[in-house]
Amino acid sequence: LGAALAVTAAAAAAEALLGPYGALRAAVAVPGAAAAAAVLLRHGVRRFGGVTGDVFGGLAETAATTALLVPVLV
Repeated sequence: LGAALAVTAAAAAAEALLGPYGALRAAVAVPGAAAAAAVLLRHGVRRFGGVTGDVFGGLAETAATTALLVPVLV
């Protein structure tokens, strides 16, 4: 939880330099990406009975895609 808060704060601080809504977009994108990855992880564990390298790859791709799409949509 501490790492997630630190990453969110760092992303918000970096994005604040780009405009007034940059911090808001970053503050929504980081937890959104983590939530999307958590949902996929639960599905992978339920479906496969554990995690595999493909599940971890899917988590990384899902989190990255969500982190890039959320700021565009907010």
